[in-house]
Amino acid sequence: MFGPAALRPALIAAFAAALVHFGPAQATDGFDFSPEQPGRIRAERNDAAVAAIAPGFKFVTEGKFTVAVSPGGPPLATYATDAKTVIGADPDYALAVADSLGLTLELVPIAWIDWPLGLTSGKYDAVISNVGVTEQRKEKFDFSSYRQGLHGFFVKADSGVTSIKEPKDAAGLRIIVGAGTNQERILLKWNDENVAAGLKPLELQYYDDEATSLVALASGRADVIVQPHAQLVFIAARDRNIRRVGTLSAGWPERSDVAITTRKGSGLADALTAATNGLIKNGTYARILERWHLAEEALPKSETNPPGLPKS
Repeated sequence: MFGPAALRPALIAAFAAALVHFGPAQATDGFDFSPEQPGRIRAERNDAAVAAIAPGFKFVTEGKFTVAVSPGGPPLATYATDAKTVIGADPDYALAVADSLGLTLELVPIAWIDWPLGLTSGKYDAVISNVGVTEQRKEKFDFSSYRQGLHGFFVKADSGVTSIKEPKDAAGLRIIVGAGTNQERILLKWNDENVAAGLKPLELQYYDDEATSLVALASGRADVIVQPHAQLVFIAARDRNIRRVGTLSAGWPERSDVAITTRKGSGLADALTAATNGLIKNGTYARILERWHLAEEALPKSETNPPGLPKS
């Protein structure tokens, strides 16, 4: 296992080169970060979804769909170049759902950690901010799934590694992963399977920040980096020196869904599920994901309160 203290002259030189490569000229490559968002995709009103709203449900503001989102980084949600407009895949999706319900979207930027309290206290109608479905969360909230929760396997552009789909594909590889993350938990299980099968163990490497991790990959100190898929999609487009060789479900070996989150029993979840399925059926959903390079995270259909990650 390696950390920042293990940096050597070659790695330091690679870091200096990477700083040049990571410059602002590359930062928007393949993505539109303008506040105007001329390519934003709109949707038509979905009468079936509107009819599915429970009688008596009251939106926070009449005529508006008030949605909390955490601008944690592209491509899911971030600030535009004006430093105040929130843009990204989740805001675009929220807009399409609002359109489907015949409402005006009201986005509320929040810190991700604050969404449970804000939702239960009625500050917003829903949270659309990469919230994964878990059995524990389902005790307090309702969910309408809209994306797969995926982690990505990415390698240097010139790497000899071509595909990672199952544990044996990762045998013997040096893999960068965050300590204490869901990705680490899964990879440790992969390692146990490989060792039991007589294959080479995985070598997990840990670094304190993303920049150091990327430099370790670029310098050849590691073979693979594993992070949330969306983050690495943006980095690959920005830096153009890494590529995807596989994805990993956050619920491995089962699928894990990301979902619109609403108050338990509020009567809105079924309408949001119907809105999403309408967007899937008419192709709007696929166009939104494609716009933000997230087509791999598409779901075949939305479900209300699908199976979630089990309680630990």
